[in-house]
Amino acid sequence: MEIAKKLHPLERKVLPHIVNHSSISELAKVSGLQEVEVMRACQWLENRALLTIKSEEADVIDLDINGHEYRKKGLPERIFLKAIAEKPHTMSELSKKLSGEEINICIGQLRRIGAIEIKKEAELVFSITDSGRKLLEKESEDERLLKKAFPLKLDTLTKTESLAADELLKRKQIIKKDRRIERTITLTHEGEKVAKENLDIDLIDKVTPKLLKSGDWKGKEFRAYDVEINVPRISGGKRHFTNQALEYIKSIWLELGFKEMTGHSVHTSFWDLDALFVPQDHPAREMQDTFYLKTPAKGKLPEKELVSRIKKTHEDGWTTGSLGWRGEWSSEKAKENILRTHTTVLSALTLSKLKKEDLPAKFFAVGKCYRNETMDWKHLFEFYQVEGIVVDEDANFSNLLGYLKEFFRKMGYPDVRIRPGHFPYTEPSAEVDVFHPIRKEWVELGGSGIFRPEVTKPLMGYPVPVLAWGLGLDRIIKEYWEIQDLRDSYKNDVKQLRDFKMWLK
Repeated sequence: MEIAKKLHPLERKVLPHIVNHSSISELAKVSGLQEVEVMRACQWLENRALLTIKSEEADVIDLDINGHEYRKKGLPERIFLKAIAEKPHTMSELSKKLSGEEINICIGQLRRIGAIEIKKEAELVFSITDSGRKLLEKESEDERLLKKAFPLKLDTLTKTESLAADELLKRKQIIKKDRRIERTITLTHEGEKVAKENLDIDLIDKVTPKLLKSGDWKGKEFRAYDVEINVPRISGGKRHFTNQALEYIKSIWLELGFKEMTGHSVHTSFWDLDALFVPQDHPAREMQDTFYLKTPAKGKLPEKELVSRIKKTHEDGWTTGSLGWRGEWSSEKAKENILRTHTTVLSALTLSKLKKEDLPAKFFAVGKCYRNETMDWKHLFEFYQVEGIVVDEDANFSNLLGYLKEFFRKMGYPDVRIRPGHFPYTEPSAEVDVFHPIRKEWVELGGSGIFRPEVTKPLMGYPVPVLAWGLGLDRIIKEYWEIQDLRDSYKNDVKQLRDFKMWLK
């Protein structure tokens, strides 16, 4: 049979024995190979459809360090009884045959069942009783269990053996419990036919310089290459699928003439919240929504003039035409360090440094935000946000709609809908929905609007329209990979990473 000439030497050694043996350990013994070699040969044979490997987990018991020793010389209690059966022994005499710990265990066990008597003389003296002599005449269940071929599957033990195993497990390092994978090897119909062939054939497996120089290859038969056999799948290296989408999203905004904003994950409440006109008593600032740092708990505020403008805007509106929040603004509360709750903090920092001669200007950011959320299939405490601002004296709401439509078109969502919404730092504010082409329904993917004067004027020193949006990246990209649970986006499952298609848009 031609296939026999394609088999590796390990395969030819193992295959004939599978007719009568089905476990890796048994095959290793009869073939003279190591278990790892047998396993490798079986995997190759399985690829050739000559056998099947069935794997199942099983609870087993195996001999431990003391178990191997007691299997050879006997359990300590038998050694103890044999010694005192000849004549009574003192503690010092017994210590020559057993360790102190073993003696103490024997005394406790044998005294409980009335197998020994103890007399107090100058030293404790131990003698055997009739019950003890009867014990010596027969083998205990514990001893019978130790003579069996280990490892033993727990579900194959009889009730008596299970009780004996429970007792031995309580004792020091006699047997141990483990969970192992049991593999059962079974030949297929084709494998049975090949196993009957003469596999003890002399084939040359490797062509070496020595073989070529000596000419020993002449007249010999070479093992044939099997070009039809299944080979292991090789998964090439690639970036995490989320990072693929991140780079693509960055390229969209860069092509549209935007500059990227970057920054730290930790900021003071001043930049993350106060500069964006979020009131200091807003529920989002509470511990249940925001991660506050313990060390360092507080940071520094920027120059006094900017702090003064923000303070006045919160308290009475400053010169923005607003009434503010009509409450006292606390600089100590503004100093509190937090993990940024949105990438809009980067927009605030950028606006504070922007000069009038730099206009018009467009910026974007793609970064992680942190919210004190209970994690479930649609909520994460750490997630990406796509941020953007357009600073232009001629900017209007139609421009905002145009940027969003163009972005989502490039992301694979041609239909975009803007509907009224509410956010503390934009007015007008709008929710961004896209029409899902497969589910045939509108899906909310982010918020947008035009920054209020209470945000732009204190930060920049002068009022100017600023278009702004913050979009949840995870919601945007999850449909591409058919992710139903947002937690799957970051679980780093190797199989998932290999199987997911590349980002192609």
